[in-house]
Amino acid sequence: MSDHPPEFHQQTIDANLQDDLSQIMRLAVREDLDRGFDLTTVALVPAAVQASAAIVARRNGVAAGISLLPMMLEELDAELEAKLLISDAEHFSASQSLAVLHGNARDLLTCERILLNTLGRMCGIATFTHQHVEQLEGLRAKLYDTRKTTPGFRRLEKYAVRCGGGTNHRSGLYEAIMIKDNHLALRAQVTDAVSTLAEAVVMAREFLAGQSGLPSGVIVEVEVDSLEQFQELLPAGPDIILLDNMNTEQLSRAVEIRDAVNPSIQLEASGGINLATLRAVGETGVDRISLGALTHSAVNLDLGLDWLLDGNRQVGLMPEG
Repeated sequence: MSDHPPEFHQQTIDANLQDDLSQIMRLAVREDLDRGFDLTTVALVPAAVQASAAIVARRNGVAAGISLLPMMLEELDAELEAKLLISDAEHFSASQSLAVLHGNARDLLTCERILLNTLGRMCGIATFTHQHVEQLEGLRAKLYDTRKTTPGFRRLEKYAVRCGGGTNHRSGLYEAIMIKDNHLALRAQVTDAVSTLAEAVVMAREFLAGQSGLPSGVIVEVEVDSLEQFQELLPAGPDIILLDNMNTEQLSRAVEIRDAVNPSIQLEASGGINLATLRAVGETGVDRISLGALTHSAVNLDLGLDWLLDGNRQVGLMPEG
């Protein structure tokens, strides 16, 4: 087994994520306010009122996105300051305060749902991911996400997976080559030439070698759905072979064959895996397990905004002065 297996880009709070967050906040404002304002808040709350409120967890979970709060407030152009009480990837308990916001009460009320929707989504993914990661404790297999993400939200969701202890699969089609049967089936129709998966690996390597401007070490991954395909593909030496919808007996056999033929190839199990079956899949000896459910099936974690007085008591609005 290679000491340095191939890896995809792991999402951090980088410039691309911050740009995505900026655009998401702008869209969220347009959804909630169109080009108007918060009618209820402006009707009932005086403009000069200052207030403090805590973002409070309604159940146990894992933090994700809390460190983005100052950026969210800046993009929302809110007259608010955030005091962060927890770091991303830290665990919290029900009723625990994650951050305190202070400033203009109108802005607090207007931004409330946008902030809670975003943070609830990210914390929900981090919490759900952690539940899965726990099932693989002590095993070699690492847990990966997929591209089955909310459109426009991918970088934030992949960052949340990382906060929950998971690992990021490719961020997009631009990052890696992933060969599936559909690619070869279409190629055969267009060119009248039937290519094997092994030949496709050769074509992919030649293509990458001829491209200028691409980073070195672009991963070549191939999907197979039978042990016959798997054995034919092994000599071609792709970086990763995805074993699609195989049972644990087939996965264990694939690991045995790989170890004997080319132990440097990483094996990824995917398809039909859930929280109840994850441990058994990991015990087969595969290196990677990818689950689209980490992002497409995670439930938003329930967060609330509770008014504070003197930073620690839940009350109504705190008037200026």
